[in-house]
Amino acid sequence: MLQQTPLYSQHIQASAKMVDFHGWSMPIHYGSQIAEHEHVRKSCGIFDVSHMTILDFEGLQVKDFVRYLLANDVDNLKEDYDGLYSAMMNQSGGIVDDLIAYKMPFGYRLVVNCATRKGDLEWISSQLKKYQVKMKERDDLSMLAIQGPQSKKVILNCPSLTLGTLNNKKKQQGVFEDDTFIAKTGYTGEFGFEVILPNNRAELVWEDVIDAGAKPVGLGARDTLRLEAGMNLYGFEMDQSISPLECNMEWTVSLKDKKRNFLGKEAFLAKKNTNNNLHLVGILLEERVIIRSGQDIFLDKERSIKGVVTSGTYSPTLKKSIALARLPKLNKEICYTEVRGKLLEAKIGKPRFVKEGKNIF
Repeated sequence: MLQQTPLYSQHIQASAKMVDFHGWSMPIHYGSQIAEHEHVRKSCGIFDVSHMTILDFEGLQVKDFVRYLLANDVDNLKEDYDGLYSAMMNQSGGIVDDLIAYKMPFGYRLVVNCATRKGDLEWISSQLKKYQVKMKERDDLSMLAIQGPQSKKVILNCPSLTLGTLNNKKKQQGVFEDDTFIAKTGYTGEFGFEVILPNNRAELVWEDVIDAGAKPVGLGARDTLRLEAGMNLYGFEMDQSISPLECNMEWTVSLKDKKRNFLGKEAFLAKKNTNNNLHLVGILLEERVIIRSGQDIFLDKERSIKGVVTSGTYSPTLKKSIALARLPKLNKEICYTEVRGKLLEAKIGKPRFVKEGKNIF
């Protein structure tokens, strides 16, 4: 039987189309994926992301442990509720998962992907044995994402949420008010917030946010929004065989403290110095076809140099076909892909297409 979030009844009442998402019954859309996508770009949408896995860590050696576990350095988090994005690597330098880590009064909180939950828990538990640290999975908490240019206005009109001092904070910083954690984070390329709160408050806040002007958005639009924003999806842009160097995540690996050892460091540095010949790029196709994950991309008409599409979709914002692709590092601006026996030309650019509703490709 599929797992259900505390908001399952709300999704059914809103006529959502429910799908199996890694063992969870989740809304793919509430009628129109494109309309939901455009609403987030222009106004405000609310997502149920309670299928995500929330892990809390505390103990005498908690900081040392998290600094060892993650490629990014939580020593950079100076205040409680500050957050950062990081890769979590294996010893070979591949990515076990990508996640957000928050500094908390008790230690640290990691928010990891539901698709990788089992592997993450096994990997982290195997590393915990050397440290005086306790890990607790917080299945008593729900998670909502409130995203879009009007998201602040919506929350200010929502009686069950309080921004407090968050107005004065930067992106990836948060506040804790009334048992509810609110952070300036998101997965859409828009200004917005993510909210972690007790399961028994989820329904009230969900209804309040919708009454304040947000519209519910499913996982379908969440994927097209993140792809337009050039944000990675685990299992597509990266996995345990892919280095951060090959998926536009090198910036999440902190080498500032040369004395800090972390999982995958040696393999990462070896690849960075000797064998780093692939990178992630954005691709835009003028033709009215969709390029999909796994499709070959060629850097010459002779098809002698090729890479692969990691994610592809129709962009509701650009009204064109876009994709992320892993290609050999060559100074090329044009690539080719084959669709129904025809070689089509596409433009190569940075792996980001839209920022805060505007075309930046």
